[in-house]
Amino acid sequence: MTSTPSSSSSSCCGVSRGSGGPSAESPLTPSGGTVPSLDGMLLLPGGPFLMGTDDQEGFPADGEGPVREVTLRPFRIDPCTVTNEQFQTFVKETGYKTESETFGWSFVFHLLVAEADKPGVSSAAQQTPWWWAVEGADWQHPFGPSSDLAGLMEHPVTHVSWTDANAYCRWAGKRLPTEAEWEYAARGGLVQKRYPWGDLLKPDGQHRCNIWQGKFPEKNNLSDGYLGTAPAQSFPPNGYGLYNMSGNVWEWCSDWFSPDWHRKGPRRDPKGPDRGDKRVMRGGSFLCHKSYCNRYRVGARSSNTPDSASSNIGFRCAADA
Repeated sequence: MTSTPSSSSSSCCGVSRGSGGPSAESPLTPSGGTVPSLDGMLLLPGGPFLMGTDDQEGFPADGEGPVREVTLRPFRIDPCTVTNEQFQTFVKETGYKTESETFGWSFVFHLLVAEADKPGVSSAAQQTPWWWAVEGADWQHPFGPSSDLAGLMEHPVTHVSWTDANAYCRWAGKRLPTEAEWEYAARGGLVQKRYPWGDLLKPDGQHRCNIWQGKFPEKNNLSDGYLGTAPAQSFPPNGYGLYNMSGNVWEWCSDWFSPDWHRKGPRRDPKGPDRGDKRVMRGGSFLCHKSYCNRYRVGARSSNTPDSASSNIGFRCAADA
C-alpha cells in the first residue's frame, strides 16, 4: 500500500480527495415516480442567536470564534440526515452517478474495510493513514465492492461529495443549509452550550452521540454501540427535534469555507464567502475523539474539497420557509 500525496486533512476524522478529476454529470429531473415533498421538515422560527464559540477546547485557527450575534429568517430543515433508502430513491428516479462512482474509488476507514476488499486498497492518505483509498467503494458499497447496504437503509448515506449532496437537494426541491442555519438548528434553542444537549458529554453517564471511544485509530470499545454509522434517527433529539447534530457523519453546508470571512461578514442571514476551494462541514463524525478531532462540539467547524467523499460524510436538507 502506498501513500496518497494529494490527500490531506484538517482533522483526524476528515480526508480530502484533492483537486481535479472528473465530476459527476447526471440528470436531476425524475423520470416518473415521486419527488420527496417538504412534509416532515421542521420549521424553525429564526431570529437572533449567538453563533461561534470561544471555548478553550476549541480550534481558533478553524475560525470558531469570536462569538457574535447572527439573525436568521425562518427556515425549514430535516430532522435527520438523508438515508441510504432516500438516496436510493433519488438514484432510481434520476440515474444519478456519484463522484465516487465516477472516480472509481472512495476513502474507507481502515477498520471498516471488508476483508475481501483489502487487496483492492491502492493507497492510504499520507497524513491520515487510517484512511484507505478503496477501489469500488461508494454509497452502495460503503466498505468496499463486496459490501452492500444490507441493514443500513436507515443509516445516513455516505461516500457523497458536496456535489452529490447538492444534486440530491435540487432534485428534492430543497437545498443544503447555510452554516449559520446549521448551527442555529444544532443548538436546539440552547445558548452557547458545548453540545446540542448541554455542556456535559455524557449527562447521567448516558451516550448522546456516536463518536469514538477508546484509543484512536486502532481500538474502539464500542460503548455507544457503533463502530461505524448509527441509524439517522438515533439518540435523543435536541430541543428543536433534530437528531445526530453531533457525531455520526459530517454534514455538508452550502457555504464556501473561510477561517476569517465571518469576522467582517454580514450578521443577517450570512451565506459565506463568494468563492473558495473547500466547502464547510459541520457536526463531527463517528471517528471524532477528544484527543484528536474534538469537532463534535456545536461551535466546531471543518471543511473539505467539494469532490471529496468518505465513510463519514453525509448531509441533511434545508429549505426556505
